[in-house]
Amino acid sequence: MPWALSLRRSPWGWSGGVKVLVTAGVFVTALWNLMFFFNPSKGSAEDSKHREPLVILVWEWPSKQAPNVSRDMCHELYSITGCQISTERQLLHQANVVVFPHSSLQPGRDKLPKERPPGQNWVWVSLESPSNTRALAAWNQTFNWVMTYRQDSDIFIPYGKLVPNWSATMNIPAKTNLVSWVISNYHRTQKRAEVYKNLSRYLHVNIYGKANNKPLCKDCLLPTISKSKFYLAFENSIHRDYITEKLWRNSLLAGTVPVVLGPPRANYEQFIPADSFIHVNDFGSLEELATFLKTMNSSRYRQYFAWQRRFSVKLYTDWRERICAICTAYPHLLHGRLYPDLQSWFNS
Repeated sequence: MPWALSLRRSPWGWSGGVKVLVTAGVFVTALWNLMFFFNPSKGSAEDSKHREPLVILVWEWPSKQAPNVSRDMCHELYSITGCQISTERQLLHQANVVVFPHSSLQPGRDKLPKERPPGQNWVWVSLESPSNTRALAAWNQTFNWVMTYRQDSDIFIPYGKLVPNWSATMNIPAKTNLVSWVISNYHRTQKRAEVYKNLSRYLHVNIYGKANNKPLCKDCLLPTISKSKFYLAFENSIHRDYITEKLWRNSLLAGTVPVVLGPPRANYEQFIPADSFIHVNDFGSLEELATFLKTMNSSRYRQYFAWQRRFSVKLYTDWRERICAICTAYPHLLHGRLYPDLQSWFNS
């Protein structure tokens, strides 16, 4: 070996070469220690901190029936690593994030923790529209992040979305009636009640749900709706981005064409193709809409399902998946900011 040969030819002989190596080794070790001393951010302390899992405390589970929550839930269900979910309030001082569903904040501040550990971020969560959300004015300067169906939320949690699926095929269930609607809470003062009342003058609507004493069981819902050509995907209130399961599940997943009442058409087109739905506002009158639905030929009708060749419907119904979404969003969120006026933001 050339290295060994050079040692033999060294004027210091073999022992001299060893001394040189030892001296060099000591020098390199000392240099490494100095570098570590002056640049500690590269050391094991940061690595250890980086390996610590993100702890998310859910102050009260958003749905009525809380599931069994394991700390490794996000990894077990969604392959999200480095994140622990808990509902144990004694972990408050260890949590990086605390999640507060709006329902848990009623009737007042007495349900909030009495103190917030330094650096901890609080999240306000709601899937309800502003029309159905009360007492927001009390929460100014309280929450760092918001988690809602709004696209401009810090953590965006839609009711559903279309996901690319190039192997999908178009599937239109057999139809036996024209229009259906599932409604549980019917209030005459709502826009959807007014539109239905006027539309029903020109065509028959098959109504299901508690409001008509025809509730559908969970497994009966989609098979029943799928028999209709059109479904009235009428939202209970009209707000930006407020597009609920009435569109995603009751219409698109069921295999019907949604007739939507909600935010403007342009807002819907941010979520679904323009040729996949019918908007009430596309027509000068409800009589005109009724005529359009009743006289549509089969060729035109099939065009509303073209999206099925490229996409599939993904529903978001499990709060475990929504909570775990905080884990992936966390590194990209702005820390330390507080919403000065939560009500003004939500109503904007």
